[in-house]
Amino acid sequence: MRRFLMVTTAVLATLSAAPAAWAQGVAGAQAGPATQAAAQGEDARLAAWFETAFDQSLALSPESMTSLGIKTDYDKLDDYTDAGSAQGQALAERQLAEMKAGFDYDALSPQSQVSWRLFEHGVVQSRLGEQWRDWGYLFAANRNPTTGLPVFLINEHAVDSVEDARAYVARIREAERVMGEVTTVLKARADKGVISPAFVFAPSIANTRQVIAGAPFDDGEDNPVWADFNEKVEALDADAAAKAALLDEARAALTGPFRRGYDTVLAALGELQTRAEAMPDRNAGVWRLPNGKAYYNARLQLSTTTELTADQIHDIGLSEVARIQAEMEAIKAQVGFTGSLQDFFVFLKTDPRFQYPNTPEGKEQYLTDARAFITQVMAAAPQWFSTLPEAELEVRAVEPFREATASIAFYNAPAPDGSRPGIYYVNLSDMTQVLKPQIEGISYHEGAPGHHFQIAYAQELGEMPRFRRFGGYGAYAEGWGLYAEGLGKEMGFYQDPYSDFGRLSTELWRAVRLVTDTGLHAKRWSREQAIDYFRQNSLLSERDIVKEVERYITNPGQATSYKIGELKIEELRDKARAALGDRFDIKAFHAVVLGSGSVPLDVLEEQVDAWIAAGGGQS
Repeated sequence: MRRFLMVTTAVLATLSAAPAAWAQGVAGAQAGPATQAAAQGEDARLAAWFETAFDQSLALSPESMTSLGIKTDYDKLDDYTDAGSAQGQALAERQLAEMKAGFDYDALSPQSQVSWRLFEHGVVQSRLGEQWRDWGYLFAANRNPTTGLPVFLINEHAVDSVEDARAYVARIREAERVMGEVTTVLKARADKGVISPAFVFAPSIANTRQVIAGAPFDDGEDNPVWADFNEKVEALDADAAAKAALLDEARAALTGPFRRGYDTVLAALGELQTRAEAMPDRNAGVWRLPNGKAYYNARLQLSTTTELTADQIHDIGLSEVARIQAEMEAIKAQVGFTGSLQDFFVFLKTDPRFQYPNTPEGKEQYLTDARAFITQVMAAAPQWFSTLPEAELEVRAVEPFREATASIAFYNAPAPDGSRPGIYYVNLSDMTQVLKPQIEGISYHEGAPGHHFQIAYAQELGEMPRFRRFGGYGAYAEGWGLYAEGLGKEMGFYQDPYSDFGRLSTELWRAVRLVTDTGLHAKRWSREQAIDYFRQNSLLSERDIVKEVERYITNPGQATSYKIGELKIEELRDKARAALGDRFDIKAFHAVVLGSGSVPLDVLEEQVDAWIAAGGGQS
């Protein structure tokens, strides 16, 4: 999975794109000089307006400004209230009306017309998301706001001056307000019948307690936030007295308002845990919520950017599971295993040769191997891509304080100014549950040529408006990540048959997601039914199976984006290859797919179709 910069709900959803430069050239060649000049003038006005609109939205999110390397409101955190969310949506609605009133659509060039349409599409999508905002679980199986704040401070709040350090301390104090707002929203949703499933509470409470454990809260080892602040202050060019004063301020902020804020959330979580345990179907899908069916349908639309129904997605999943398992049978025969496919799954999950030691050394070996896979991709990438991202890519283990609620693996985007690399995170909490054959495919998905090549590269497309560079559509981004896993095979990797089987197993994992996500939320499968289906039809370890199913229960629809997006990219590539024949160039195809940022799948199809019609272009 990936973590996108979230400016506001509206900005995230309004990510749009213009066709690549080749489309502009084709359209321009067909228009007269006067028409071209008029379009260029209107295009320039619209481009400037997009930048203003982005700044207006960005101003609502101090945390997003920090992520972009902007130190405005550096001492503040975001507004987590319902009113704050409504303010963002109201701004998007005003901007849409302003765009329609202020620009002549017919006078725009084709690529600006696409941006116009997608800006409107984005506001409509964010409107749908805002409509169902109260149905979302603040505390889910793979995320929560109490661990998100420390990660933000540690990874994104740079301290280059005493002023920056004071801003850090101010944000520590702001945690009391933020956690109060989180608590208010949490209780308001509970009063409407929206309470996280019962299984969410124990790990969420444990992780939240860890955030306020260790020095200076107690006599334990340094708390991660305290350790981070100490390290950043120590590196400052300031006298000893100034540094000591900063540490005193931070200690008081952590043990005072920061702790009070977290205690407030913990009290609320304790109350809601009791209510969750008493609810019927306490661990079931969102069908159990008021208007749960309509909510799930909206989530599918937002997650896939299509009109596919739950039944259609379920059937696609069943078909893909059967296809992939047939390919697995061939590798099973190649290595001479004579049992069933399910027996082979058990063999791979239990034979020590396919696991790392559950030790610090074992964790470090995983990271070393993952980095080696990334390195070999970087060496071969120029044969497959015209342009590579300039941002650095690092592989890191998830911090211990959030292991219980962190996903198996995920990607964090780099800072645009280069001050923070792209980060491929892996959850190494229990190495007995990590399978060596899957590491290669996961590394290609989360790192290169997956999310890093798409997300970091999009940020570096300086000619594109920022609202296109820093937002995203899950079906496109996760579809690209899964496509990248298969691309690794074409690039000559997965030389070991067990690793190649691991590649198929991670693809199977995403196909099983289509079945289990729709099963849980549309067909009323129980948590145990979904776990059993996963166990019978995938290579995932027991820990990962449970984490995955619980993730789908608490984040409905999101898991369907991977396979739906990958199938569309594969379909478009096959279409282009068939139409262009010898003129098909894989580097040019990738340039088209990546060159306009993250877009809805129907827009991606329009772009590829236009590229085909133009003769395929050059890399």
